[in-house]
Amino acid sequence: MKAGKLSGVLRRRTILTAGVAIGALPIASPFILPARGETPVKLGWVDPLTGILSALAQSEVEGARYAVAEVNGKGGILGRPVELLVEDSANDVGTGVQKTRKLIDRDQVDAIFGDVNSGIAYAMSQVTNEKKVFHIVPGGHTDPITGADCKWNVFRICNTTSMDAAAITPELVKTFGKKWFFITPDYAYGHTLQDAFVKNLKKAGGSYDGDMLPINTSDFSATLIKAKGYGPNVLLNNMGGLAQINCMKQFTQFGLGKDMGLGGALFEIESIKGVPKDAQTGWWVMEWWWNQPGVPHVADFVAAFRKGAGKTPSARHWFGYAGIHSVRLAAERAKSLAGPKLAAAMEDLELPPDVALQPGKVRYRAGDHELMSNVFVGQVHPPKGDADDVFATAALVPGEAAAGPVAETGCKMSHPA
Repeated sequence: MKAGKLSGVLRRRTILTAGVAIGALPIASPFILPARGETPVKLGWVDPLTGILSALAQSEVEGARYAVAEVNGKGGILGRPVELLVEDSANDVGTGVQKTRKLIDRDQVDAIFGDVNSGIAYAMSQVTNEKKVFHIVPGGHTDPITGADCKWNVFRICNTTSMDAAAITPELVKTFGKKWFFITPDYAYGHTLQDAFVKNLKKAGGSYDGDMLPINTSDFSATLIKAKGYGPNVLLNNMGGLAQINCMKQFTQFGLGKDMGLGGALFEIESIKGVPKDAQTGWWVMEWWWNQPGVPHVADFVAAFRKGAGKTPSARHWFGYAGIHSVRLAAERAKSLAGPKLAAAMEDLELPPDVALQPGKVRYRAGDHELMSNVFVGQVHPPKGDADDVFATAALVPGEAAAGPVAETGCKMSHPA
């Protein structure tokens, strides 16, 4: 659908359905306008739509827009149309906090989502908790958000860094060995991820070296020379978004693939498709994967999303999709959009199969508000036939097994009176 035609549709205040070509929608404007004079349910979304994490953020927003269209096509939330208000955090903590306050104080949203950047997500949670606004973190991974600094109003869809590290470490040790080199971003996500990896590696009797670098690093030459000198069995590239892509390109240019393996936690489809074939390798985790033969609803969802969005859904798309439907499900259970009531309704809420889109029981654990979804462990490879067939799942690690008990997370949940 062309932009001019879409604007006309919006002016006519027509409820959009899941068939809309969501990739053409304006990112920074409401997705749906109220119809027939009904007061909309306003959902605020804060993500770094510009900067090195923008591809991941835009996928989350696309998934959310797709879900909003789907929800509105079926009557909205509590019989009211849904309006998605999206703001750009620009990968900056201060901006993310400012945009969060704007959405709450001026736009009076009923719930908040964000941020891909774990540091921003954590800062946002201070605001939403103060304001008693329901908050879902779709894709910010640092452990304290649902660990030592957990909050009654905050829930998370993506895994903790500890979950990802626990799921993939045994395979990295078995496939490559116990001598590792880390390239890790120097912010909240990177710190907790490397700490979790080191904890698991030490249990296996391994050793390591590495560098922590700014999140927006573009030149990795000095660190890659250091890695070659150390002679690891495997290099773990923990960077994200464009920084991870640049690191992989330079890894290939240096010819390090013949000296060491590649692996780590996240190597997402948005990034895999941006690196040379020589770097499309190694053992990693996916927090959701589109190719799940025989799992109910998955093939239908993928086909419909491809038709509506013009692309294959990634884990980030699923984060956005599941987030919107989670608010719908919690509101239906609570019969309310009040923050405390939504939070109470979300505890131990199990996602239905057509939202979970994976095997097993996928629920928001009451003790820490972490979604207990599967961790997809497997190998990245160059495309095979389908341009998006770049990952082969070798094992599914249940969320409960990867997360461990609530008592070990440090979360001590306290609810408002």
